[in-house]
Amino acid sequence: MAGAKLTTCPDPEDCFRRPSCLPVTDEHHVQIVRRHALQCTAQLGMSRLSSHYVATAVSELANNLFFHTSNGGEIRFCCLDKAGRVGIEIIAQDEGPGIVDIAAAMTDGFSTNGGLGAGLGGVRRLMDEFEISSKPGIGTRIIARKWLTEAELCCDRKSH
Repeated sequence: MAGAKLTTCPDPEDCFRRPSCLPVTDEHHVQIVRRHALQCTAQLGMSRLSSHYVATAVSELANNLFFHTSNGGEIRFCCLDKAGRVGIEIIAQDEGPGIVDIAAAMTDGFSTNGGLGAGLGGVRRLMDEFEISSKPGIGTRIIARKWLTEAELCCDRKSH
């Protein structure tokens, strides 16, 4: 992933055909993956509020990839349609230093780089499902999902 060049978002319609995987190795990639999240969620039919929840979570995950690893990582977007539930799955992973104490990292106010310490806990609150696994010296993998609400499912997905 080192030196990966990414200047534009993949076609958001690809979110429906196949997962998209975007590298986060430079600071400007944070904005690119955020924009891609907004495009995918809009195409999926999420409300603006839900779309911005996903985009905010993706921004936090991307910032973590850039600021806490030496080689960055990647964020994978996958649209889900399972048993009548429609949503988006975000997977952020890296081969960075890992998280020694996940419970502490999930606590509001905890920061290893002088930030506000609301990051991972905030991602968990913004998304409907959240999983984290990490091994020190190996890396971290976070899976977060956001499902369309019944009201969003009732609307024409292309009208959002």
